[in-house]
Amino acid sequence: MNSLNVFSYIRPELITLLAIDLAIAIVLLSAMRLVSGLWAKVNSTEELSQKDNFAFGISMAGGIIAMGIVLTGAITGESANSYLTEAVGVASYGLVGLILIKIGRYIHDKISLNRINKVEAILAENVAVAIVDAAAVIATAIIIRSVLLWVEGINIYTLVAVLTGFAVSQTVLVAVTRIREKNYARNNQNASFQEALQNGQIAVAIRHAGHMLATAFAVKAASYFLIYEPTSIVTNLIGWFSISLVMTILIFVLNKIARRIILIGIDTSAEVDKQDNIGVAAAEFAIVVSIALILTALMA
Repeated sequence: MNSLNVFSYIRPELITLLAIDLAIAIVLLSAMRLVSGLWAKVNSTEELSQKDNFAFGISMAGGIIAMGIVLTGAITGESANSYLTEAVGVASYGLVGLILIKIGRYIHDKISLNRINKVEAILAENVAVAIVDAAAVIATAIIIRSVLLWVEGINIYTLVAVLTGFAVSQTVLVAVTRIREKNYARNNQNASFQEALQNGQIAVAIRHAGHMLATAFAVKAASYFLIYEPTSIVTNLIGWFSISLVMTILIFVLNKIARRIILIGIDTSAEVDKQDNIGVAAAEFAIVVSIALILTALMA
């Protein structure tokens, strides 16, 4: 009986708004599959069902999850002034997210992993490269979502704020990749991190994926400290970058301490880098992401 009373409070216009949001979301999620095929210049149906290309599936799944994350920033659950306003708002944010995810993937291809032809590697069923690719787009989406929830309204200032947050996110993600490369070389007699991914070392990919997601949460934390000022573009840019940098360093320091305690007695570098131990890599992934989530929650 109580459940019926609850349903009686649901207004027809709210159901219509939800239907509009879901319809747009499904269209955009479908578009992400199309974009994945266009990015790799292949037929996604053939790669998934005929060639059983697990790497392509992981890469595409990362893109779909990323699109879903962005849409949760566009769909707030608040009633719009009209159905058209709701549809335009959600579709606009979704399309901006789709474009930024595509740009972020391009930056990751050409700058972060500049020694790897990521498309060729994924089409050659390189799961390690696919895992890193999926993590990169999901990390980008987490940051885009945080900016969408931070800004107010839909105008030119909103777009500038979103682009500012995106620029900071890509800068920090590239920097973290370079730091991880140097750390890998130091622990492995100057061996190449990107070559390890090219050779299909899944454990290395899983660990790096964890660090990228943790970095995304570090950048997201900046939204908790900054007050949205539409006309303060430079202030927003400096604020996002400074806080993101501090949070990233803090997360990685705490992760190093936690890893040594939780994985005491295990030489994680040897297990992951030399023995391709996926179990240890998964544990490292879980630790760094957990530290980032906990710290972000505390800052909120």
